[in-house]
This record gives sequence, C-alpha cells and structure tokens, in this order.
Amino acid sequence: MMGLKNAGIIVANPDTLVAIGNFSQSNVLLGILGFFIIVVLAARNIHAAVLFSIVITTLIRMIIGDVQYNGVFALPPSIMTVVGHVDMIGSLDIALSGIIFSFMLVNLFDSSGTLIGVTDKAGLADKTGKFPQMKQALDVDSLSSVAGSAMGTSSVTAYIESSSGVAIGRRTGLTTIVVGALFLLTIFISPLASMVPAYATAGALIYVGVL
Repeated sequence: MMGLKNAGIIVANPDTLVAIGNFSQSNVLLGILGFFIIVVLAARNIHAAVLFSIVITTLIRMIIGDVQYNGVFALPPSIMTVVGHVDMIGSLDIALSGIIFSFMLVNLFDSSGTLIGVTDKAGLADKTGKFPQMKQALDVDSLSSVAGSAMGTSSVTAYIESSSGVAIGRRTGLTTIVVGALFLLTIFISPLASMVPAYATAGALIYVGVL
C-alpha cells in the first residue's frame, strides 16, 4: 500500500478515502517503471535489482529536471535534540493507557506476522509453519522497539522488507549487521540520499509486497 501511495498509483480521496492516481504524471510512470525493472532483473537473478531500479529512476528524473544535485557528503546533525527526550511520568497517565495498549497490540501482531512470513520463506519454520524461536525473536523485537524510542526514532522492529533479502539467499543475522552498518554510513551522504524521490523507491516496496 505504501509503495502504491509513494508512486502516486493510489491517492487520497475525501469521498472514497482512496482513488486511482493520474497515470499521465511522470512520477506514476516512473514508479511503475521502477517496479518492472526490478521484476526483469530479479528474474535474471541479478541481486542488485532493487538498487539498479532506484538509481535508474532517479537518473531519469534528474534528466527531466525535477531532481537537483545537492552534493554527496555532509556532517550529520546533532542527535542530542531527540535522544532521551522521553516523558516516562507522562506515559503513566491513565488517559494514555488505551493508546499505549493499542500500539502494543499493533506492534505485536505486525512483528509476529512478519516473522512468520519471513521465516517461512527462508525455510526456517517447522512442519506446522511455526517459527521455533519466536519467543527469542519477539524478545529482541521488544527491546529494540524500546531502544529505538529512547533514541528518538520510529519503531525499530521486524520489517517485511526482509523478505527481499531472503529471496536472494539471506539466512542469518549477518546480513542485518551489514545492512545496519551501511545505513550508519548513509548519514554522511545524506545530500545524495535525499535526492532519491519517494516514487523511485516505490517499485521496491511494491515488489516486496508481492513477495
């Protein structure tokens, strides 16, 4: 759904909530193009299909003139403005209990569904389709969610995008460590990363949803 929204394939509508976007717009066409680039390259067992799709669609957009080059390297902003800024006393307000409980359930079922789906695709589930180490995985997921909140970022949890890594052979946590390290490096090339429009990554999100 997020991929379709980022590509402009679906848009908000006050009457029907969701409506079909304008397929004559370049961002919609490029989002669809990005998806088919991934499909074609993935069918040829090219592991960097998603990366190629993002780069190609971004370059096309640069040629059109809608993406501006802002440099490559930049020092990251201070994280002290968000780290540790939590109101533990305020969270104990009984009026917030319903909201907190709702978020907990959403996180629990989202993580459980993701873990079941990804582990099944990776061949790590047992004969009944259950993941034997689900408890340990949920423990890690819970701790990372709390740590992420304390760091001032969005929920750090299991994401279905992991299935794209599984599809090309990922089976251990080493892949996650490498990806995490690369993400840390991207904070120093934020000007380059910010050049990538949302619809350039939409194809990847749609592809992961199909998986």
